[in-house]
Amino acid sequence: MSDYRLTIPEEVFTRAKQIAEETSQPVEQVLIDYLRTLSPLVPPLPPDEDAELRALEYLSDDALWTLSQERMAGDLSYRMEVLMDKNSLGTITPQEYNELEKLVERGQKLMVRKSEAMALLGERGWGH
Repeated sequence: MSDYRLTIPEEVFTRAKQIAEETSQPVEQVLIDYLRTLSPLVPPLPPDEDAELRALEYLSDDALWTLSQERMAGDLSYRMEVLMDKNSLGTITPQEYNELEKLVERGQKLMVRKSEAMALLGERGWGH
């Protein structure tokens, strides 16, 4: 276990202290137990996707800028729009729905890569 100093609002400490007294636990344990109940903000990525994002750290700024501007190919983007419209109208077939799911996943992966590229550029001092 690591020791950290943490500044918290008085009302948070007061509530944690009250719970600690009621349950005969140290305040620290009450806070740790509560934090462990929280869901992760972002679900973990599959190992291959995580490795791909970590590899972005080794790219040059120019390569990251290029990646941050990347777009889904026009024909794929158009196809996804058509399928989304069919889905909204309730006229999509099961095969088309599977195709739509794959296109949406592809778009989401692209957005994650673009976001990570922008975050890395920000860490490197761009955009400040």
